[in-house]
Amino acid sequence: MLKEIRNPLDQIKPLKIAIPVAIGLLVSFWLFFSEFDMTAYQAINWTAQTTFWICLAIICMVTRDVAYMYRIRVLTNYKLTWRRSFPVIMLWEFASAITPTMIGGTAVAFFILNKERITMGRSIAVVLTTSFLDELFFIMLVPIIFMLAGTDNLFSTFNPERFEQVTFFGKGLLYSFWTGYSILLIYTLVVSYAIFINPRAVKWILLKIFSAPYLRRWRDRAHHTGNDLITSSREMRNQPFVFWMKSFGATFFSWTARYMVINCIIMAFMTQGLLENAIIYARQLIMWIIMLVTPTPGASGVAEILFKELLSEFIPARISSTLALLWRGISYYPYLFIGAIILPRWIKRWMNQKSENLQPL
Repeated sequence: MLKEIRNPLDQIKPLKIAIPVAIGLLVSFWLFFSEFDMTAYQAINWTAQTTFWICLAIICMVTRDVAYMYRIRVLTNYKLTWRRSFPVIMLWEFASAITPTMIGGTAVAFFILNKERITMGRSIAVVLTTSFLDELFFIMLVPIIFMLAGTDNLFSTFNPERFEQVTFFGKGLLYSFWTGYSILLIYTLVVSYAIFINPRAVKWILLKIFSAPYLRRWRDRAHHTGNDLITSSREMRNQPFVFWMKSFGATFFSWTARYMVINCIIMAFMTQGLLENAIIYARQLIMWIIMLVTPTPGASGVAEILFKELLSEFIPARISSTLALLWRGISYYPYLFIGAIILPRWIKRWMNQKSENLQPL
């Protein structure tokens, strides 16, 4: 896998930064002008409470990044200092922001960690374990939040003109969500079995599956994936309970803080009750599943549309596109700009180490 990213400059170029920014802004402006109503903006009363919730939304994003930094320090057995973990997380998020969500920045993450003098075996284990913990949080949270909010409130909204519940995008959204959830559940179970029980059996199954005529072209990739699982198992399976408690605790705080950003933004302009906040939080799980399979970099364009469609009933009329842009301005665009600032310095340091060999397995 690493042979694809020997030089990060081959993967990260200015055009890849410009594309998601352009898509996101174009969709935001299109939504803005399609619903623009000056009276809606004149009705906004900016108060100290508004400022408080916007600041809290920013604090939530900072909390997310700090939790990510702590988690990667735990996963690397504290070989990364706080100072070194910051550029690692920022560049990881930067790479994720300029690639489709379903691809993410994992390939570049291997390279970044290895160049931070984390052994290749540990780098592979850290990246795969990070993905595993993220999916584990999601599949555990869904049943809990659905019991609190209610399924009917998540996939439909009350239309006062029809006096009935109207399902978002027909039944397609419901089926798409549970299909995506099932895939993530299967993935998590397979990775759990591979890391903690028998990685060689999973590799054997992968090779058998990808030996089929129509899947044979991906057999080499399946082989590499199997090797990565074996490496991850060797690195992670004997870790103590405290290690996993800290890692999952950091995962819990990071994702909870990330989802709370939208809740804070909406609370800044319209007070919501406990049930409404639970519904807002839960609908972000639906948004995340859709964004996960979006082909645009960082789900640009799609994220803004989903925000408007799924959350507009909790937002003052005619300003949903503005709040969507505010949300992305807090939770997405900063990674593009911070990454663009950090990357040249990191590349310079990497070039100074160019003559050194990659750390051994």
